[in-house]
Amino acid sequence: MAKKTKKNDRTYNILFCGIGGQGVLTASEICGWAAMLAGFNVKKSEVHGMAQRGGSVESHLRFGKKVYSPLVPEGDVDYLVSFHKDEHQRLKGFLKSGGTDLVEYLADAEKKLEDTRGLNTFLIGVLSARLDLPQDCWMKAMEKVFKPQYLEQNKKVFLEGRSVAQK
Repeated sequence: MAKKTKKNDRTYNILFCGIGGQGVLTASEICGWAAMLAGFNVKKSEVHGMAQRGGSVESHLRFGKKVYSPLVPEGDVDYLVSFHKDEHQRLKGFLKSGGTDLVEYLADAEKKLEDTRGLNTFLIGVLSARLDLPQDCWMKAMEKVFKPQYLEQNKKVFLEGRSVAQK
């Protein structure tokens, strides 16, 4: 098991959103695993609209010392991770005052990635630079979620997103 981070009483609220086929649920799963591997209590909820037809998909993720509900109330999101600009417009009201909106990194991802199927992994890398979770927890989380043939490429894209956010 990964080295545990020092837990505080804070609960982290993250909203992932996009359209079907963008890996919204995969991104949320990776973040949830990373938080759990770091020793936090994790709750997650998913909303699938017409996801198979390119419709709205969102995933609420909360982690902290003890979390009781998976849903993040409107106006309480600490981090809004949007994979599509239209979904960002629809859900930006969930972001709390002073919260972190990662939509600006969509353009960076589109410029840097040869294959936009890595968009979700790139943005998870960006998010990882903002959260106090050890990098090895993120790597182990990806090992749990990605098939072996996709793991190394996704780790590379993750590190690229993390690097962009740290600059």
